[in-house]
Amino acid sequence: MSLLERGDNAYLLLADGTIFEGLHFGVKGTAIGEVVFTTGMTAYQETLTDPSYYGQLVTQTFPLIGNYGVNAADSESARSYIHGYIVREWCNTPSNFRMEGDIDGFLKEQNIVGIYNIDTRKLTRIIREVGVMNGVITTEDVYAKKEELLEQVRNYTIQNAILSVTGDEPRTYREGTPKYKVALYDFGYKRNIRNELVKRGCEVVVLPAATSAEELKAMHVDGIMLSNGPGDPSENQAIIDNVGEIAKLGIPIFGICLGHQLLALSQGCRTEKLKYGHRGANQPVIDLNSHRTYVTSQNHGYAVVGESLDPEVGTVSHINANDKTCEGIRYHKINAFTVQFHPEAHGGPLDTAYLFDEFVAVMEKEKK
Repeated sequence: MSLLERGDNAYLLLADGTIFEGLHFGVKGTAIGEVVFTTGMTAYQETLTDPSYYGQLVTQTFPLIGNYGVNAADSESARSYIHGYIVREWCNTPSNFRMEGDIDGFLKEQNIVGIYNIDTRKLTRIIREVGVMNGVITTEDVYAKKEELLEQVRNYTIQNAILSVTGDEPRTYREGTPKYKVALYDFGYKRNIRNELVKRGCEVVVLPAATSAEELKAMHVDGIMLSNGPGDPSENQAIIDNVGEIAKLGIPIFGICLGHQLLALSQGCRTEKLKYGHRGANQPVIDLNSHRTYVTSQNHGYAVVGESLDPEVGTVSHINANDKTCEGIRYHKINAFTVQFHPEAHGGPLDTAYLFDEFVAVMEKEKK
């Protein structure tokens, strides 16, 4: 049986006017977003449910997606926040003992427009050479509406990203008799961050992104986790100011991805938008202390400018082996360390999961 199930025509229109003709899966309609690519060979469900992809049209560079189906356990959030999905082929005959459905059904359930049977290698080369750009997936006649759609595409920006994905009330998670209490700031957090903390003996209180430092202080937590999330970090000035106040409390802080960027901004650093970002499960990162290279999972389009970090404030601890961008900071004046990559990576690799153990060790030291 063919891996491709014939569908209606669908089109991808890029902001530069390039059109890709393909076939439709998921729901019919039109979806505008920022076109990005991720190089992961597996973990497509974790990609689909990662809130950091809010507002984006996600391209999978691996040519066959969906072969092991989907299941509730592998989701990183309660729903998908992507605007559209782009693949070379999708598998309509998945097989896995854990599967509970297929990827087409998942996209329909999540109201996501998908396109397949396009040249994703060509699309990826365009993004790498030109840089991330906006685009639109549509099942309508793109040629008849090209100019109208191009105007919408070129005017599109991702706005209110954190507030669009954060929870609206605190939620507590625990197993057995926890030894530590951790506040997890929800900037668009992935569930496996919470899971990694819980299995290390932590009671995790997931907090809305706008929870103030004063509210946090009254909770008497042992540690603070600043989560991943979507959008341009520099646009969140109120949250950045609040993170700066949180850092003054002296409570151990561990930041991941957007949390890493927000804390850096609160300490006087700058961030920059990368040409095409780092997205995938095979990103090499060098630990500048041990000089060891780790393979990491990443999903970000912005990075902290390492040169903007005051040496008295902190030290760059990790860099990307490919482009030398900042991948981690250890602070001198506040009780914090942060990384740009994802040590909790549910789909792997697990090279840097030890950072959670280090965070727990810091909390243990403070308790004593």
